[in-house]
Amino acid sequence: MDKKNALRAGALAAGTTLMMLLMTSPALALTRDDGDDPGKGLSVAETLGLYVLTPLALFAIIAGLVFVLDKSKDREPKAESGTRTGKAVDAKV
Repeated sequence: MDKKNALRAGALAAGTTLMMLLMTSPALALTRDDGDDPGKGLSVAETLGLYVLTPLALFAIIAGLVFVLDKSKDREPKAESGTRTGKAVDAKV
């Protein structure tokens, strides 16, 4: 990559980083807004259950339903090239 393209890529990366920092600055504010009522926080167990166990359980349920309700008849593995009925064939050279 020549200098011009490297400079262009660096300027784009710096500009993107600057814009991201400027856009996220309100999220880092320490003062509360008027009408802000955050409620109580989640415990560690509640957080793990919500963000780890629930998605895993949903994945398992969906995968299980797809496996059980699959109507295709072709479930046997295909024979590889050079094999006959699953056994290797000696190739003569």
